[in-house]
Amino acid sequence: MSTTSTIPGPAKPADDAVGTPKEPALIPSLGRARAFTARIDKRSHEDPGVRAALRRGVGKDLDAVPFMHRYVASWLTDEQTRSRDVQRAFYTVASLIAAQRRDQYTAAKAETSKKSGSKDQPTGEEATAAEAAPDTPGHPADRPEDADPGTAKRIPPRSLGHAFADGVIKGGQAGGLRETSAETRLNLLSRQSVDGLHRHLPGAVRQLRGSDVEVDWAQLLIDLCQWRRRSGTVKRIWLQDYHRTLQKDGERRAREHDDDQSDAADAADATDTDSTDNGANPEA
Repeated sequence: MSTTSTIPGPAKPADDAVGTPKEPALIPSLGRARAFTARIDKRSHEDPGVRAALRRGVGKDLDAVPFMHRYVASWLTDEQTRSRDVQRAFYTVASLIAAQRRDQYTAAKAETSKKSGSKDQPTGEEATAAEAAPDTPGHPADRPEDADPGTAKRIPPRSLGHAFADGVIKGGQAGGLRETSAETRLNLLSRQSVDGLHRHLPGAVRQLRGSDVEVDWAQLLIDLCQWRRRSGTVKRIWLQDYHRTLQKDGERRAREHDDDQSDAADAADATDTDSTDNGANPEA
């Protein structure tokens, strides 16, 4: 009796394992990332329907967010649609931006500055990038290859490590983060796989935004896009930025303390000199 053996077929490859373009073609430039995040920020602030649709995607898989495609899909290049990691990064960041309080959007702050006539009004990198990308589906500006790259240079990217350090520094004033809590959260994120990172990010961002700590959404988008291949580099940068920012703040506070001490000593010396002069010259 003859027997036949079944030869197993090839295992199904992961989305990012076959036919994926080289990394440089997948990772958005800082200018393009800023254009995307600025547009999402502006639309979420101005349109409650957009905000509701996008924030429903927090913590959900790509296949469970059909209501987000209208606002995100047109920003993906043909190459990026072949990488699940990159798509997921765009959708995750869009949902996190929309999940902020309405008064925390960059667009809301710019609007407030205009009404108050403040000279400190943002120079408009986010607004400029957003205006370069109208909402018309398929419009070339909906998928800018590098929307105003010069503006990206004016605002240096700030990693999530910077954000957590800012929270700790703010904690020394009011409403910020405790250093132990911030460092624990950052270390937890740094140890995650792609799935784990996306699972833990919403809680981390809520912690930061709850303390009114700014998040550089564009840089976070870029970091998420390349986490699978360059997580070691990204997490090193996060942790270095965190500790270096805290160290610089400590040095700044030490200098201010020394200056205050010096000013107090100078004032005391001046007082002593005046007292001596007045004692030597009774007619004064």
